[in-house]
Amino acid sequence: MAQHNELGKKGEQLAIDFLIKNGYTILEKNYRYLKAEVDIIAQKEAILVAVEVKTRTSDYFGNPEEFVNPKKIKLLLSAIDNYVVEKDLDVEVRFDIIAIIQNKKETKIEHLEDAFLHF
Repeated sequence: MAQHNELGKKGEQLAIDFLIKNGYTILEKNYRYLKAEVDIIAQKEAILVAVEVKTRTSDYFGNPEEFVNPKKIKLLLSAIDNYVVEKDLDVEVRFDIIAIIQNKKETKIEHLEDAFLHF
């Protein structure tokens, strides 16, 4: 497996652990719909949360969350719409980003709630 794929998988597991520790229930990992993939679908109380995980070894090229582009957002929106219809859910939906910087010195996790409001 390519090194960046390993880092991504490790980041997703860190994000899952972080979410569980903070009272979220994990419903799906790597949910796919057409060309879209939602890294994590979680729920906290009555809110369904689609989580995009971005993991980097440094912020040299920018913060991890800056790598979520409008095309990715559009794909995530269509995937979560499908998920809600498929599961026949009546919930509020929120889109979060968990940005992780992990290197030999540190692991830094930042949880950006309602992240797409900032784009």
